[in-house]
Formats: sequence, structure tokens, C-alpha cells
Amino acid sequence: MLKPRQMSRALIVGHKDLLEETVEALHTINLFQIEDYIEDDSGLKIGKPFGDVDSLSKTLIKIRSIASFLEVKDESTGKQKVTILSDKLNSTLEVLDKEVSTRTERKNGLETRVKEIESIKKDLLPFADIPLDLDLYRGYENLMVFPGVVKGNFEAEISNITGSYELFSDSKSGTIVLFVPKKVVEATSKALSGFEYRELKVPDQKGTPVEIISRIDVEKADLLKQIEGIDADIAALKDKYKDFILASNEMLSIEADKSESPLHIATSESAFLIEGWVPSDSYNKLERAISKATQDRVFVTQQEIEHEQEPVVPVEYDNPKIVRPLQEIMNLYARPRYKELDPTSLIFISFPLFYGMILGDIGYALILMALAFFIKKAVKSDAVKPLMDILIYCQISTLIFGVLYGEFLGFPLAGIVSHGEVEAGLIPGFNTIDLFASPVGGEMITYPIHRTHLVMTMIVLTALIGIIHINIGYILGFINENRKHGFTTALLEKGSWMVIELGILLGVLGYTGVLPSAVAYAGIIVFLIGFAMLLKGEGIKGPVELPSLLSNSLSYTRLIAVGLSSIYIASTVNMIAFEMMWPEKFGPMTVFAILVFIFGHALNTVLSIIAPGLHALRLQYVEFFGKFYEGGGRKYDPFGYIRKYTEE
Repeated sequence: MLKPRQMSRALIVGHKDLLEETVEALHTINLFQIEDYIEDDSGLKIGKPFGDVDSLSKTLIKIRSIASFLEVKDESTGKQKVTILSDKLNSTLEVLDKEVSTRTERKNGLETRVKEIESIKKDLLPFADIPLDLDLYRGYENLMVFPGVVKGNFEAEISNITGSYELFSDSKSGTIVLFVPKKVVEATSKALSGFEYRELKVPDQKGTPVEIISRIDVEKADLLKQIEGIDADIAALKDKYKDFILASNEMLSIEADKSESPLHIATSESAFLIEGWVPSDSYNKLERAISKATQDRVFVTQQEIEHEQEPVVPVEYDNPKIVRPLQEIMNLYARPRYKELDPTSLIFISFPLFYGMILGDIGYALILMALAFFIKKAVKSDAVKPLMDILIYCQISTLIFGVLYGEFLGFPLAGIVSHGEVEAGLIPGFNTIDLFASPVGGEMITYPIHRTHLVMTMIVLTALIGIIHINIGYILGFINENRKHGFTTALLEKGSWMVIELGILLGVLGYTGVLPSAVAYAGIIVFLIGFAMLLKGEGIKGPVELPSLLSNSLSYTRLIAVGLSSIYIASTVNMIAFEMMWPEKFGPMTVFAILVFIFGHALNTVLSIIAPGLHALRLQYVEFFGKFYEGGGRKYDPFGYIRKYTEE
């Protein structure tokens, strides 16, 4: 469970005439990851594809382009027989391609015309309130027309230049159409530039702008109606052919994979050689499948994994079903290396635990759990389901801590007895029960645990949790180093940190009088031994990182700090809403108070997903993984295909 799945290196050798049968068998069992062959001086060459791979690729591209145009998505449908699908593939694809092409061309033409109309209308709108036919803007021998936009009243300037002018203007938009003799064009242009004149394009149309706009609006509405009709036809095509498209795409993808597989395989004039990886517990299945497909004429051998090959061994997780959603968190960081421990099972415990400690509210837990179940059911994506499973795990933890903390949407469930007075809780008559005095800050441990009254205790508790979590990381680091480089290296690089911590602990206990004072001196000696081990194991880098022991441990206090911020936000929302509602009890402000209550808690619900998740994730990636985890493993990607839409 803490190890990736064990892999075996396999070598498959046979006569070239049997390559296609071998590839078919490998693809069917979907267990063998083919290692790409790189040509060298051995005389072996990369193989050539089977059949007419170019034609196959063109057909596949056509299917995928049609699927993209029709917006066909992966969904659950019945499986189709490959033989039946192959027989009707070309004829059906020809009909489908023709229907799609016809509608595509027609739609593109209509959409182009709509864009043209929108461009014309954009040019016409500035002239909409000027009642001149557009033919009057052009075609003069002795007149010059200035259509544009100005700022300010410029007519006095023009009248000083010439008395022979005609001006049409729209005071709202600043649009003008000025007619002047050509002999004063230069002077007019200079005068207009002083009023920030900007020339406007006059559309090549006939009629007044208002008439043209009205006409093209009618035309645009008709075009849009035609486009809607084509969209309806496209939707009908999608419903009619989606099963065919999904099945054809799968069938052709499989055929393309098999046809192109020789490009990864070493071949000679008469033989082939395939190297790759297979899970150790499936090696016998691989051997049987090849033997059956080739009548024992292809040789399969299992080879020992050499030390220098370990970085390239593909990695497959080997976790129970309940733990697998947490593999998404591992993939966000890095897949473990082959000889490295896989901490997914530990994250399965610690990540929801930290999330629940931070949020710890029954109300938010129920809301977010219901939301996760709804999304998981509504969204069929394989990428979304693991994330929703993680959210569900976190809300189970949040619900448990919510019961411990006695919190519901920021309200305390139990009343708090303080100096003989009771601060009422949400449940009448239910008050906190004193359990025992905390050794920190003189605080009283109660049930339910009121975090706001146990701040110092919670800070110390979360720091201790951090120390435990960090030391689990050092233990895992010790195991990893022992596997890779031996016991001595593991002891010096990872064990030294635990020796240093032991020395610090003994020193503190002796100095504070919890243990005899002589223990403090023993602690100093143990610390110096650990320091020397660390210096030997990691060099100067180790001692430089010693302060990180304290900072990493204190980083876990965010488990209480972020949780308190969520409580105070929820409490503030409750206080504002109830203070708005209480004086009138029922009135206009009551409705507004309810809206404030809903909006405030909705916002805090969103924050309750983000903040606890990010901080719990940071504690895994930075504080925990930094003590033992390297990552960077290759994903196990076997040659084959899991059929969803077709069957042999």
C-alpha cells in the first residue's frame, strides 16, 4: 500500500511475420508499456507502420473534426460491433460529411453576411439623425464633403472662410456633414482640425441612414432565424449520429495505435524486438497472451531491473479503492519514483484530518457534502469525481470536528458558563461540560470544545501535531534512503534530525525541571551527536536548515488560526443579520437581514472550500513532503485501449 505497483522489464522477440499478431495481443491485454526504440549501431531499425496509415489518419481527422463541429462529448452509450461498424463506416461517413459540409457552408455564409450588416450599421449609426440620402455625400465636381465628428461650435470659423457652405449636424453625437467649395478645402481642413475633427467612413449605400438601418435590421433578423434553423438541423444531426461518431472515433483510434506501433519497435529484415514494462503480477498473463496469439512462436523473457534503469521504470499506484481519489493530490505534486514510498495512504488520513480541524462546523460540512454529492452525480467527467470524493472525505472529517467543537454555521450549539453567567447556545438547556484544566494557559477543557476559549491550548496542540507529522516524514525519509543508499546514509541524513530533536527535548525537560537537571546536560550531548551526524550526512546544508525545525512545527498552528478566522466571519454575519432583524422582528429589514445571512454564509462556504484545502495541502507539500519525498516518476501508460463504445 505504501509502495508503487511492482514492475518487470520484459523483452519480446520473434519473426517479423508475427509482428502484427503480437501487436494485436499486446493491445488487447492492455498491460505492456512499450519502450521506444532509439536506433544505434546494432543494425536494427525502427519498423514501418502496418497498412495504409495515411488513409486511416485522414479518416480519423475527418471524424474528429465532425465531432468537434457537432460538439459531440464523451457519454455513456451502447457498444457497437466492430464488424458492423466497419462495414457501414465509409458510406455513413460520406453521407454525414456531406450533410455537415452543406450546413457548415450555409451557416458560414449567413454569419459572414450578419457581420457585414453589423459593420454597415456601425458606420451608419453616427449619421442616423442626419436626414440626407447617402447618394448626396458623393459625386460633386466643385464641392467637397466633410463627414465626421467635431467638438465644439465651429460654424463661426467656417463662415469667416466662406459664405457658400451647407452644414448638417447632430448635437448629441457631434456628427457633422459639411459641404464647402473645393477652393476653400485647405482652409476648411485647417479650421476643423482646431475642433478635433475626425473623419467618418460613409457606407456605400443608397437611401437615408434611418431607412437603411431599418432595412438591414429586418434582413439581420431573417438571417439569424435561418441560422437558428441550421443550428436545429445540426442538433438533430448530433442526436442521429453521435453513437456512430463516438464508436467510429474509438475504432479508428485503436486501429491507428496498432498501425503506428512499429514506429516504436526495433526490427531487422526478418525479426522484431520489443522492450517494455509490465506489472510483475501480470507477467504470466502477458506471456500466455503472446503464446496463444502466435502459437508459441514468439519468445517472451523477464529481465532483471538494473540500478541505472530505476529512474525510467514506469510507476503505477497500488492503493485500495477508497484511497485512490487522493492520488489526484499526489499527481498535482509529482508521482513517486519507482523505489520510493508512496504516501497516498498517509495523505488519505492527514489531509481530511487537517481540513476538518480547520473548518470544524456541522452546518458547512452538511452544505459542502450535499454540494459534492450533487456535482458527482450531475457531472459525468472522470476528472471531477475523484475531486468530489476528496471533498466528501474532508466533509466527513469536518462533521466529526463540528460535533467536537459544537459549531453550526458559526453558532455555538452549547451555552458557555462563565463567572456564573451562561452565554446561551443554539440548543436550549445544553451547556458546556468542564472536563479538566489545560496545562497551558490555565484554560479549561470542555465539551463541546470552544476553540475561541482555548486558543493557547489549541496552538500548543497543533504544534505538537506538526512535530508528530514531521517526524513521520523523517521516518519515511529514513526508509527511502535506506533502500536507495544504505543504512549509514539513512542514519546520517534522516536519523540525525530525530537525534537532534531528542537532544532538544531532553534539554528542555531538564532545564524546566520536569526531569532532573542532569538530563539537560545529557540533552546537550545528544544534540551535539545529532549535529555531528547531520554535518557528516548533509554537509553545511544540514545545519543551515536547523531553524526550519521550529518554523515547520509552528506552521501547523495555522490549523487553529485559519479555523478561528472562519468562525469570526460566520459569527460576524450572524451578528449583523440578527441585529438588523431583531428590533423590528418582522418588517422590511427582516427580508434584507435574511439576504445578508444567506449571502454572508454563501461567501464563507466558498472560503471554506478554498482556505482549509489550501492550508491542509501546504502542510502536505511543504512541511511533510520536504522531509522524505522526491517524486518525478514516469506514469505507467500501457499499450492498449479500454473500449467504451465498441466491442469485438
